[in-house]
Amino acid sequence: MIRFILRRIGYGFFVMAGIITVIFLLFSILPGDSTIMTMGQRSDVSSEEAVRKELGLDLPLEIRYVNYLNDISFLSFHNRVDNQSVFYLDTNKYEARILFKTGKEHVLVLKKPYLGRSYQSKRLVMEMLNEAIPKTALLAVVSIFFAIIVGILLGILCAVFKDTWFDRVTLVISVMGMSLPSFFAAILFAWIFAFLLADFTGLNMFGSLYTISDFGDGEYLDLKNLILPAITLGIRPLAVVTELMRNSVLEVMSQDYIRTAKAKGFNLYKIIKNHVIKNALNPVVTAISGWLAGMMAGAVFVEYVFDYKGVGVMIVNGLEKYDFPVVMGSLLYISIILVMINILVDIVYGFLDPRAKMK
Repeated sequence: MIRFILRRIGYGFFVMAGIITVIFLLFSILPGDSTIMTMGQRSDVSSEEAVRKELGLDLPLEIRYVNYLNDISFLSFHNRVDNQSVFYLDTNKYEARILFKTGKEHVLVLKKPYLGRSYQSKRLVMEMLNEAIPKTALLAVVSIFFAIIVGILLGILCAVFKDTWFDRVTLVISVMGMSLPSFFAAILFAWIFAFLLADFTGLNMFGSLYTISDFGDGEYLDLKNLILPAITLGIRPLAVVTELMRNSVLEVMSQDYIRTAKAKGFNLYKIIKNHVIKNALNPVVTAISGWLAGMMAGAVFVEYVFDYKGVGVMIVNGLEKYDFPVVMGSLLYISIILVMINILVDIVYGFLDPRAKMK
């Protein structure tokens, strides 16, 4: 089992190495001058060259890549001397604790990952992410719980009332939910429930988790702004859970022990509660684990439409303004979360199903 866990962690490490390389190369060749984004449109040549040197953009691509790896890692090598060598320790970037010397000039240090500073606000990207990630995580968790609870209930009802109008209508809606793009669904839900039916729902078309008080009392938690984004983000996994639960319940109810329970006179409610649900949840749990990992990425468009101040809004605004450190840091942060979740799910599968260890 230990070998299986180490192998999965090793796979995750190679996946992250590939993701880091792709992110760096992608934003290193994109059009748009970072110096102009930093200084504004009114700048002279000498000032631009100074900023490019400060950002390390005057260095060759391979040296910039090594410096990027050095910045985002917990352990990194640096020079003790302030110079323009490959490994450059900038005390304005981060505070580092020296572990031991690796030579006359180089040291191995322990530090927090440095994801850069925003070209627009000059804030540390890590600080911006620490503010935005909890909001996006809350949105993803609420969405998946909404999909689980409602999807399981609808799946059971569709199986019990198989081939009735309720079953057919629910299946049609499920297919529409799986095929409906998140961006269009967000616009549609905002228009219907926050514009046409605003007097009945009391919901806002736009708004983040925290709202500034009109009376100067600072920010306050406004949970109603979470309702529409969470439902919109949960529509697709809700459709998947409903379909899987329906098919799984029908398969379990066709088993011999269910027929035996019916023959003994047990009512349908007790059969479903005591025998069907727990045996029908296996494929649903498998699907939920995959959807939970993808929720963080799927929130980008939904957050942008509802102006929900999470990681999605950060990414879109960063792309619009060529604020590459913000976009790179956000993508890297999300990628790490997704890889860690997938590793954890694989390990759990290994405990639940010994056959997974052979893969």
